Amino acid sequence: MRRVIRRMAGEVVERNGGVDDLVLVGIRTRGVPLAAALAAHMQEMEGREIPRGILDINLYRDDLSTVAQYPVIKESRLPGPIDDQIVVLCDDVLFTGRTIRAALDALVDFGRPRSVRLAVLVDRGLRELPIQPDIVGQKVATSPTELVEVRFEEIDGSYGVDVVSVAGEA
Repeated sequence: MRRVIRRMAGEVVERNGGVDDLVLVGIRTRGVPLAAALAAHMQEMEGREIPRGILDINLYRDDLSTVAQYPVIKESRLPGPIDDQIVVLCDDVLFTGRTIRAALDALVDFGRPRSVRLAVLVDRGLRELPIQPDIVGQKVATSPTELVEVRFEEIDGSYGVDVVSVAGEA
């Protein structure tokens, strides 16, 4: 997983032509450690600290009423204005595209970036919305009855990616 993230960081730097005007924004929860890991590798490559932020999308979800009766809203925190910046949204798994749609809605409440790019650790396909990642760690073919679980040391105590069957669950 560390090698994959290092490669992704290199891709972000290469596509951007460096790190000027770049802001990494991790989508809560597991997009945050991905953004941190990408930033660390990019800093090592470029010798500059990369601004990072955290985005909570719960209020922007189109399934908010089905997720929880009282959803927990956490703080979103960006390192400064994002107007005319290149924002790289970071998330662990891209599936239907609905999380990214919500993140885009949340992001525009903070300003108008020059461009928004999407970096995901795992692209599992099966999109419901026309959203495609710019930077992909790995593609994992899954069925609708499977779940991709990503673990980060900071949150889960270990690193890893597992595909778990959820067949038979309602």
